[in-house]
Amino acid sequence: MIKRIQPKAVPESSAPFSQVVVDDYYAFVSGLVAADFPEGLAVLGDVAGETRAVLGKIREILAEIDLGMDRVVRVEVHLTDLDDFDAMDSTYLEFFDSGSYPARTTTESKRLFGDSRVEITCQARL
Repeated sequence: MIKRIQPKAVPESSAPFSQVVVDDYYAFVSGLVAADFPEGLAVLGDVAGETRAVLGKIREILAEIDLGMDRVVRVEVHLTDLDDFDAMDSTYLEFFDSGSYPARTTTESKRLFGDSRVEITCQARL
């Protein structure tokens, strides 16, 4: 069974996508940037701040479907500049227990929504 969920943690978008899609095994969280939610706007331009805001919001979204960050199995991080990798990475570490990190891909994407510098999407095991 597939369910599409609009989490309370982020405003509804008129764009043609689902914020969260859940099947029998996984929850797929769409890409999220700090510009997607009002409190994220305060940290735009600060890679560590954007990373913290986005991962915090992902944690809230997962909590709405009774999952924790320990259930995340895959993460994709998009940075507008790969030179910001260390700033993102040091903040990313705050959200996962040592030794149980999800698989991760980090890429450079020149333009992200709302002048954000970090976009993160993830997949969590139910």
